[in-house]
Amino acid sequence: MFLDQIMNAPTINYTSRGMSAASLRHEVISNNIANVNTPNFKRSGVIFEDLLAKELQIDENPRQLKLVRTHDMHLPVGLPGPVSPKIEREDTTTMRVDNNNVDIDREMAGLAKNQLYYNSLATSLGSYISRMKNAITSGQS
Repeated sequence: MFLDQIMNAPTINYTSRGMSAASLRHEVISNNIANVNTPNFKRSGVIFEDLLAKELQIDENPRQLKLVRTHDMHLPVGLPGPVSPKIEREDTTTMRVDNNNVDIDREMAGLAKNQLYYNSLATSLGSYISRMKNAITSGQS
């Protein structure tokens, strides 16, 4: 039971979901770069962080009250559950005459930013697991 609590900790949950979103974003950006010269190609992007903030109910209005179930017999609050990253195609812009909207500089900058994001999440997750391991083994001889 103790191991189950550690593995289902919010830190592992949110960090691993963030890493999955970053991995998907890497694939989408790579696809955009691969199609930089494809006529009529429209770039795609991944949204996740905004969806996660909504899931966690982090918004710009701190005065907003959160709904809470005070009894098991009450109706569920209606939480949508864990969000997952979504791919959105950007159809509203055109960069060139061939109707392609991929800007290689923007994609390369996004790729570098995403790599830093993924690395920081991986470091954070590794650090958390290391601390948990130390906590578990420090009491043993």
